[in-house]
Amino acid sequence: MEKTNIEKLLETMKTLRSEKGCSWDRAQTHKTIRQNMLEEAYEAVDAIDDNDMKHLKEELGDVLLQVVLHSQIASDNNEFTFDDVAKGINEKLIHRHPHVFGDVKVENVGQILDNWEKLKKEEKPHRKSYLDGISKAQSALMTAQKLSKKAVKAGFEWAKEEDVIDCVNSEIKEFIEAKTKEEMELEFGDILFALVNLARWRGLDAEQCLISANKKFELRFRKMEEIAHKNNIKLEKLTIEEWDKLWKMAKNETCTC
Repeated sequence: MEKTNIEKLLETMKTLRSEKGCSWDRAQTHKTIRQNMLEEAYEAVDAIDDNDMKHLKEELGDVLLQVVLHSQIASDNNEFTFDDVAKGINEKLIHRHPHVFGDVKVENVGQILDNWEKLKKEEKPHRKSYLDGISKAQSALMTAQKLSKKAVKAGFEWAKEEDVIDCVNSEIKEFIEAKTKEEMELEFGDILFALVNLARWRGLDAEQCLISANKKFELRFRKMEEIAHKNNIKLEKLTIEEWDKLWKMAKNETCTC
């Protein structure tokens, strides 16, 4: 029987890590390729955001490569294998979907998510705090979102959205009144955390909001550069008023609002 593509991939990686393979691959550890996992995951997300399926297929392959490489490193160290990884996630999926693979009855998505969280807690009895289980490697903004959501599950929440807005305004006031750099850093962090909560109240993903804002700014700034180049304008020589005029021109032409 012909080998599956995943079997061929695993065999290729085993060869690369062998004595007859590649010296670079043999030298890698979980820590040396740690950053690669993050970068490949973000590139896959970029492809999703761009709705570029050809690119997504390639980037998912790169993510899979990281999983396979980590698994082979672990196998070489007698820690675990790729099969262990696949077995573990398959068992987790089955266990957390009792309404599909068991006899649990659910009426809506809310009940499905409630069951998921309940089963997740049962699987991880070592977690004592509501805030346990948050990744230390993710962005600070994503961490803030997770902290906020987990605190809410414990009942720590504002009564109404107006209270969240008051909190944002209060933090801005405290930032303005701060005297030292250390105080300003703390107060600015509080502003960001309060804004994350405001986004949550509106059902928004703060990380995605900032990603969109970054892309919008980059698009408009590149358009300003394009306009300036066509008109032989030196950006470094512009006044504030001229920058503002150029920004408005770029905004009208890109029109992502």
